[in-house]
Amino acid sequence: WPDAVLSNPCARCGGPHGAVQVSGAPWRAAVSYAGGAAVAAIHPDRATRFAVDAEVLADPVRDQAGGAPGGLLRWVRVEAVLKADGRGLRGDPDAVVIEETAAGWRARMPPEPTTYAGREVDGPPGILVAVAVAAPL
Repeated sequence: WPDAVLSNPCARCGGPHGAVQVSGAPWRAAVSYAGGAAVAAIHPDRATRFAVDAEVLADPVRDQAGGAPGGLLRWVRVEAVLKADGRGLRGDPDAVVIEETAAGWRARMPPEPTTYAGREVDGPPGILVAVAVAAPL
């Protein structure tokens, strides 16, 4: 897409360190960092909200600190939902309700009406990757 322009303005201060935004292309983009890897994902622009999260499977520092809240799989899913919602880690991870589905999982944050469809996707070896979208995957 020759007219695609990537930017990442911070929603609070406007600095270039916020969520990735795309203009000039029919898709949305998301980026997450895990260990020394950057994981990028795209989704058709019909999704109103979309995000990806990635975490290394083996992290001695995280494990020594007690691990990820609720386990690593829950944490990656929750963080993908909070990023898609726009709150990021300013949101309450405990407020995210996740249930398994035939196609992956579904999440919501009561009393908000938005439901997120999610699933784990292939990523670099040793990295767990989850995507969440406020539209069917």
